[in-house]
Amino acid sequence: MKPNDENAKLPPEERPFRILIISGSQRRQYNCPGVDSKSRMLLLRMAANLPQEWEIDYEDLGNVFGRPKIQSCNACVSTSMALCVWPCNCYKKNDKNEPDLMWDFDLYARLDMADAWAIIGPINWYGPTSNLKLLFDRLVCMNGGNPDEKSIDHKNPEKAMQLEHTEEWKKMSLNHLEGRTAGFFCYGDLGGDELDKTGRPKILSHKAYFDPEKEPYENERLAYQSLVWQCRYGGIEVPDHLWKYALTGKDKKYSDNQAEDLLQDENFLKEFDSWTIDFAAFIRSKGKVQPGKYRAFGYQPPGHFWKELKLGWRYFRLMTGIPPKNSSPYKQQKFNLNDDITLKPKEGEGKKLRE
Repeated sequence: MKPNDENAKLPPEERPFRILIISGSQRRQYNCPGVDSKSRMLLLRMAANLPQEWEIDYEDLGNVFGRPKIQSCNACVSTSMALCVWPCNCYKKNDKNEPDLMWDFDLYARLDMADAWAIIGPINWYGPTSNLKLLFDRLVCMNGGNPDEKSIDHKNPEKAMQLEHTEEWKKMSLNHLEGRTAGFFCYGDLGGDELDKTGRPKILSHKAYFDPEKEPYENERLAYQSLVWQCRYGGIEVPDHLWKYALTGKDKKYSDNQAEDLLQDENFLKEFDSWTIDFAAFIRSKGKVQPGKYRAFGYQPPGHFWKELKLGWRYFRLMTGIPPKNSSPYKQQKFNLNDDITLKPKEGEGKKLRE
C-alpha cells in the first residue's frame, strides 16, 4: 500500500510494516542521458513484489534536471561530534542557495519512519555511486549526532567542543536509527566489453600499470562495504544474506545492457527476486522497530536568525584574522598551521595563488 505518514504516530503494534526502497543510480530519466536506470526499474519491481499490506515508500536519487541534489557533508564531526546535529542542520528545507534533496524530499523523516531500507544501485569505479555516498555521508548525524541544536547555539563550534566533554553529552549522543534493517543489492558488468583476454582494458597503452590480479575485490559486493559497515556501526542490522551482488552485461556493450535487456537476463532477475523474498521474510520475522528517543519524523527545526547573525560575525572575524581567543582557529593561526585570512572565501586556492 502507499505510505501514510500519519501511521508513524502510532505504536508499532498498531501500524503496518513500512519499507523504504532507494534507487542509487545517477542517471537522469529525461534529459542527458535520457534513458532510465536499471536500479529504478528494480526499485519498481521490488515495490510490486513486497507484501502489499505493507507501506511501501521509495525514492530515486537520480540526477534529474532541476531536482535538488544531495548536498555534501561538511564534516562537522571532525570538529566535534556535538557539532553534527540530528537531523543535519547544515542545510534546510526549500533553500534557494543550496537546495538539498535530503531536506526537500524529507528523507531523514522517511528513513526514521521505516522499519527497513532496501538500497539498490550499480557499482561505479569499484564503489557505490556518488549519490549513495553523499546520502550516507549525510547520515553521519544518525551515528551519535546532537539532537538539540540549541545546546550549541545552532552551529557554534566552540560551544560544541565544550559540550562534547560533559556528562550531559553522554546522554544526548545516541544512534538515532538503531534497530532498523538495511538490505543492499548492487550490480555490475565487470567492465562490459572493455577488457581484453588478459583482463586489462583494451585501449590501455601502459599495460604494466594495470594488474588484474590485484583488483580489489574477490566478491564484488565489497564495493558497497563502506555503506554496510556505516550501518552496522550505528546499530542498523545488515544480515549477510541481504547484502548481494549480481552480474549483468559482462562482455556486452553498454548500449546493449539497459533496463529492458534485464528482461532477457533470467539469472539476474532470479537473483534479484530471491533477494526481495529473503528481505521480506527477514523483516517479517524480525518485527517492527520501536522509534528512537529523538525522531526525525515530525521534527521542526527551530528558528535561528539571531544565532546565524552571531555566527556570521564570527566568520567575518575569521576572514580578517581575528579568531575567537583560545579557539581551534586561534591556535592554528598561532602556530602558522593555516593561512585562512581572506575576504574572498569563495575563490579557489589556485586563483588566489596566482593573484
